[in-house]
Amino acid sequence: MRRADRVGKHRTAFDKNKKRILMTATLCGICGKPVDKKLKPPDPLSPVIDHIIPISKGGHPSAIDNLQLAHWQCNRQKSDKLFNNKNDKNSGKPEIIGNRNLPQTISWKNYRG
Repeated sequence: MRRADRVGKHRTAFDKNKKRILMTATLCGICGKPVDKKLKPPDPLSPVIDHIIPISKGGHPSAIDNLQLAHWQCNRQKSDKLFNNKNDKNSGKPEIIGNRNLPQTISWKNYRG
C-alpha cells in the first residue's frame, strides 16, 4: 500500500508544505544541526522532510505542523519512533509528543518502536 503523502488528496498539500519548509527552515528538527540544502541523495546529510508523528502512528500525512526539515540519516535513524516524554498523571499511560520537544541529540534510548 502506498503512503497517503505520496498519492491521493494529500500529495498536493504535502508538496506545497515541503517547498515551504525547504525555503524557510535551516536546522534539522531531529539533531538541531544545520542542513546543507545543496547536498543531494544518497549523501547522508542531504535534506528530507520528516513526519514528526509518523503516518503509521496516526500522524497527519500533509499538515505543516507535522512536517519538519531533517537530515536523511537522522530521519532514517528515527524511523517511525515516537518520543516517550513523561507519564500522564490522569491515565497512567505515557504521553507521546512530537520530536520538536526532543533534546537536540541523536540518543534514541528514550524512544520506543
